[in-house]
Amino acid sequence: MGQKIHPGGLRVGVIHDWKSNWYTGTKEFPAYLLEDIKIREHIYGKLAHAGLSDILIRKDAQRITIDIYTARPGIVIGKSGVEVDALRKDIHGMTNKAVHININEIKRPELDAKLVAQSIAEQLANRVSFRRAMKRSLASAMRSGAMGVKVQCGGRLGGGEMSRSESYSEGRVPLHTIRADIDYGFVEAKTTFGRIGVKVWINKGEIMPEGYEGMAQKDARLGDQDTARRRGGTAEGLGASREGGRGRGPDREGLGPVRQRKKGAGGGGPRRPGGRGRARAQESTERTPPEGQAPPAEEPTQQPPTEPETATPAEAPAEEAKPDEAAEKGES
Repeated sequence: MGQKIHPGGLRVGVIHDWKSNWYTGTKEFPAYLLEDIKIREHIYGKLAHAGLSDILIRKDAQRITIDIYTARPGIVIGKSGVEVDALRKDIHGMTNKAVHININEIKRPELDAKLVAQSIAEQLANRVSFRRAMKRSLASAMRSGAMGVKVQCGGRLGGGEMSRSESYSEGRVPLHTIRADIDYGFVEAKTTFGRIGVKVWINKGEIMPEGYEGMAQKDARLGDQDTARRRGGTAEGLGASREGGRGRGPDREGLGPVRQRKKGAGGGGPRRPGGRGRARAQESTERTPPEGQAPPAEEPTQQPPTEPETATPAEAPAEEAKPDEAAEKGES
């Protein structure tokens, strides 16, 4: 019914992991959950200008480890680590546990959905045209190597009386493909005429299981493999099994593998093109004389004499004399 779910939550346990890692009983669970929410709100509120992308929390009985992913690590660390120490003291006062903080830099902020949404929201707050901001972020993400990008803004766009939503997309963003690494970010832009929500989806490619021999990036889709096979190219991955059979040729426009006929089966071997027609042409030239000449006279054919069925009179006495010769030999 058009209802959407969070792309990250859909992929938890398949290609993504939880943002918070800890275990506790049913009685302590609400307190641990509220503690996570307070930590995230405090960090996002204090370092809102530092370009924060994600916060991962790992808890033990007496220790909390926090991983902060940011595009501006210098602002988070501060001069000689002053900002990190202040943040560590604040969180220690909230939880009464030992706090350890790790700062991780994001090398390519154009491919992070949360950072892209933050940049669009900042431009909208500074009265930049929403179409220009969306198209600019879309082009920069695709230029950085994204497989697909989708950006959507909703609210009183351009200061209009009625709120509406507009979106731009480029490339492939398969939300139902679980192995596709879809990064999702949502930020609200606070403008003078109300809040404008910004949503960003970025497809970073597909994450295959271990031991899988990856196929070429251009032939990642089955449709691209079929197109390459029809043009005479080699297929890899799932499409290679179709051509792996012995004595099979490539597909003919998706009609299935073509089996080559063996020699001597059915027609008695390969036929030369035009062989029968050429023989008929030679016979016709032999029968028809050239123009201006009379047809040659047919020579009478001599038939061999047939032998008579009855014996000749000369042969009859010879056959009668045979018993006399045998009698003479017996007397001797």
